[in-house]
Amino acid sequence: MTPTHVLVVAKEPVPGRVKTRLCPPLDPAEAARVAEAALADTLDAVARCGADRRILALDGRPGPWLPPGFEVVPQVRGPLGVRLAAAWRYAGGPGVQLGMDTPQVTPSLLDEALGLLSDGRALLGPAEDGGWWALGLARWRRGVFDGVPMSTAHTGAWQAERLRSLGLTVTPLPVLRDLDTAADAVAVAQAAPESRTAAVVRSLLAGAERR
Repeated sequence: MTPTHVLVVAKEPVPGRVKTRLCPPLDPAEAARVAEAALADTLDAVARCGADRRILALDGRPGPWLPPGFEVVPQVRGPLGVRLAAAWRYAGGPGVQLGMDTPQVTPSLLDEALGLLSDGRALLGPAEDGGWWALGLARWRRGVFDGVPMSTAHTGAWQAERLRSLGLTVTPLPVLRDLDTAADAVAVAQAAPESRTAAVVRSLLAGAERR
């Protein structure tokens, strides 16, 4: 049986390079703390799911937030679609890919997605903002991201249409909310109140309100 994988595509949480839409009310260093917590929560969920391989395609260098057992591969340079395609070429399939914006994801949700993988089917997790938070494929296919504008309010719909154009049946995963803005951070913290992300968000946003 072909080993399954979960692939995380993420940036090193460096101030000024991550979660810039949290500024204001947070400053760049505080936004990076939120990003680090979100990344740590995401990787922890992946570490505890049943995938055979756990892969991190990283823009930057690993830090103490990285659990053991991950294959780390550097991201290539270029637009997001190019970087995603390169990460998938490395990972192959069957697998599920996500980013670092949904720290409320759980091991059970990832296991459910892995169990849905089959040839001829793609999985797509819509995000509340119109994008997508997860994509699953039984095997990598060239052109999955070709012509899909990234980071727009219609990216999810365009990505689904692109998958269908390749002859794939698209099965939706649950809708999750990306952590981009302060309002998103509060909502995600409420959805996962015991997470590292929730603890950091509560402390930092309360501090920001007092400033």
